[in-house]
Amino acid sequence: MPIKPRLQRMFSEQGKCFDVAIDHGFFNEISFLSGIENMRQAIATIVEAGPNCIQLSVGQAAHLPSIPGSRRIGLVLRTDVANIYGQALPRYLFSELIDRAVEQAVRLDAVAVCVNLLLLPNQPELHYQCVKNVAALRTECEKYGMPLMVEPLVMLANEVKGGYMVDGDIDKIMPLVRQAVELGADVIKADPCDDVEQYHRVIEVASGIPVLVRGGGRAADEEIVSRTVQLMRQGASGIVYGRNVIQHANPAGMTKALMSIVHDGADEAQALAWLSNTDAISLVREH
Repeated sequence: MPIKPRLQRMFSEQGKCFDVAIDHGFFNEISFLSGIENMRQAIATIVEAGPNCIQLSVGQAAHLPSIPGSRRIGLVLRTDVANIYGQALPRYLFSELIDRAVEQAVRLDAVAVCVNLLLLPNQPELHYQCVKNVAALRTECEKYGMPLMVEPLVMLANEVKGGYMVDGDIDKIMPLVRQAVELGADVIKADPCDDVEQYHRVIEVASGIPVLVRGGGRAADEEIVSRTVQLMRQGASGIVYGRNVIQHANPAGMTKALMSIVHDGADEAQALAWLSNTDAISLVREH
């Protein structure tokens, strides 16, 4: 089956996408739950702000269609659960696929499935498991016409910083992104790099596959907005942000600010205006 109909629901006519990730409860980490303790309320807030997609786990996806206005928003279904996000790594690491992931995505009317391609220092067995997960999903995605979003995630060693910390080394990000493409990704959800002005190199190595950039940990409004503006100018097709939206004091305003960058080419000042004028301004453009 062709994947184009679902990709058209995921991306705007200009090929841009903002996916708000709210799948953090999947990973058994207390720090990820801030802002999403009440999932129905959290999802409703984001639905009202109107991003292109919302990324959810199979256990929470049923909330989305029950919320008014959600039909215009695509579901990206998280398909794997991992145990690598705590301050200390456990003895045994895993990234395990849910059962019949693509069939579940079809039943839930998802526009894509998302799966990790993890690269942790000195953990080749975990990377091997992720490669097998991606390969297995690729076959099922082709059968059902389901776009496959692969998340190449390069992490620092826990003893360096502790916990879930992105390694922004572009020389590690680029080959992992390319591996995701080689394995059959239809969409890449990639790390930002330390020097954002070099991100065009990641876009190039993705070989025409759209790249959505991850938000990572919480950052100041000015930092996340400025970074997003630069990433879009470097050729990114959009963003997948979670904690910088759901843990923000004004998640709806931040969603609208980021949508203005992704879809309208807003600069820093124009985007930040959404945060101060959310109550006075309504977002009238349909993406």
